[in-house]
Order: sequence, then C-alpha cells, then structure tokens
Amino acid sequence: MMAATSVDVHPPKKNRNDPLHIIKTRQQTHGRPATIAGPMVRYSKLPFRQVCRDYDVDIVYTPMMLAREFVRNAQARITDFSTNESDTPTIIQVGVNNVTDLLRFIEMVAPYVDGVGINCGCPIKEQLREGIGCALIYNEELLVDMVKAVKEKYGDTLRLETKIRIHEHTTPERTLQMCKQLCEVGVDWITVHGRLRTTRSSQPVDLDAIKYIIDGLHEYDVPVVANGDCFTTADMERIAAYTGAHGVMSARGVLSNPALFAGHDVCPWGCVERFLHYCIEFGGLPFQLAQHHIFCMFESMKLSKDYIRGLMDTRSMPEMIDWLDEHFDVKRSGDDAFGTRIEPAYLI
Repeated sequence: MMAATSVDVHPPKKNRNDPLHIIKTRQQTHGRPATIAGPMVRYSKLPFRQVCRDYDVDIVYTPMMLAREFVRNAQARITDFSTNESDTPTIIQVGVNNVTDLLRFIEMVAPYVDGVGINCGCPIKEQLREGIGCALIYNEELLVDMVKAVKEKYGDTLRLETKIRIHEHTTPERTLQMCKQLCEVGVDWITVHGRLRTTRSSQPVDLDAIKYIIDGLHEYDVPVVANGDCFTTADMERIAAYTGAHGVMSARGVLSNPALFAGHDVCPWGCVERFLHYCIEFGGLPFQLAQHHIFCMFESMKLSKDYIRGLMDTRSMPEMIDWLDEHFDVKRSGDDAFGTRIEPAYLI
C-alpha cells in the first residue's frame, strides 16, 4: 500500500476510475444501485475512505474543502487532502461561491481525483452567509454558470456532480427546474439529499421528493443519487426501489458502520483493525479524528460505557493503541484473521 501524499508533492494518479460509468451500470453488473460514502466534515479522509472500499463501497467522497482557502494556502492543501494510487474512485467535494475559485480549485485537484462535487446542501449558517453550500440552490443562476464553465473547459475528461437539498415549498418543482438546467449545461450526476435547508436530520428523509425529481428528469441521461437515512443494506435497497435512484449515498451510516453496504447491520470488529492499519500505513490523520472514528464504531457495536469511556480517556495514538491491545485481541496486517472478525475481540 502506498503512503499518502498531497497534491503539492505527488505526480498525477495513473490509476483512475470513471464514477459516472459505475453509477450508470451497477444495477446491471451487481444487481444493486451504486453504493456511495458521502462527504463528512473532517471525517472522510484517506484511512477511512480505504476502509469503506474494503466493504463494498463503490465511490467515496472527501470532506468538503473550501476552494478559496485551498487555492491560496499550501498548508490548507496539505491538511485537507491526501491521496495515493489506491484511493480511487474518489470525488473531492468543494465549497465555492464563484466561477474563478472553482476553476482554480479544479485545475489543482483534477489530476488526483476521479471527479469533483459542488456542495449545494450544507445548511450551516456560516456557509450560507458566504454563499456556499445550501445557499447555492437559492442562487440557481450562479450554480448553473459554475457547472457550465467547468464542463465547457473539461468536458468528459472531468466528472462533475452537484449535491443539493430540496427547496421549501409544497412540491419540489423549483428543485426539479434547477436540476433540469444543470442537466442542460452538462452536470454528470446529481445527488439529492431529501431534506429542506431547515429540516433536522432527526426528521425522516423525503423520499417522495427524491422520486419526484428522478421521475421529472427521465428525458435526460443524467443519473440521480439518493441521500438520507441509509443505515443498513436494507435501507439502501428500499430507498433505491422506491425512488428509482441509480445510487444511494450514506454519510452518518457509514461513519458508524463502514461495512453497512456489505450487509453488516452492526459494525464488524474487522473495521477497527483495518482502520488502525490504514492510519499507521498512510499517516497524517490527527489523533482526535482517529479516536472519534473508533468511538463511532464502538457505539455501533454497542460496547459498554466503560469501554467507550476508556477509549475516550486516551490522549495520543500510541496510548490509544496500547489501550486497545490491553482490552482486545487486535490483529495486525499479516496475522491470521486480520480484518475479518465480526464480533468484538475481547480479551478474557
């Protein structure tokens, strides 16, 4: 496995995959929709992306990166994005509010990724004030101009996605009309998070709205990915069957259980071992992020509060690894049964 490197020091990737082809053909080749691990602020970094791929995830997104910071600040590039030859297919998600920054961002990242996704769904107030994220679905002209500018420059040599939410009204007609405009200027696929800007994640996703948009785009050869409330393989199958989506995206679900698309309703122990392996192999992941990933996996496994408290009391990567070795049989790469066990490997 190759170590991680940043866009400032590494040559372009040789190993590339076409995410659009995957999304369009997975139903025919695998009998299921495309499985996608969505962008998560801070958490969908390289070690986690690789764990997801080990468990039947077809496409993985990076965290959202702010175009303006990325193109102007080398430290932001080093901190935000690392990759290697095995990190494919990967979609890099960008928060952006103008054509110039978007084109500069894409020029820098295009050799290292399989596609770019424009974040049009983040509802955080700070992003809205900057005209980023969900603000873009209320500025349709700008969003369409950005997609048009990218596709006019790159055509099919770069895959471009928009991840949107639903506008506030009785039926998502405005959202559908915006999607039609995006299709007409060349967007490769659209991901629809079936919630409004103001809808809490605790409220059910609106599958009817997603289905309405998919049905309304039947004249275009542009696939739609459904996002929201996918926590099990059964959820993925139900969402795809109801909406007709070409792919299903999970973010909160895969954070707790990277193996959910492989048919595991509870995070298997093997995820912990594989994640630790990739953290050490690739390097560069801050300890607090690694700790939080394992915390989420432990919660999925329903480990006792004593174990979760013990994990969270550790203060460094070496201390956390030592603690895990004291309480669990943690296999290393090359050991028999590494990364394959289902139940927590308690030491008795």
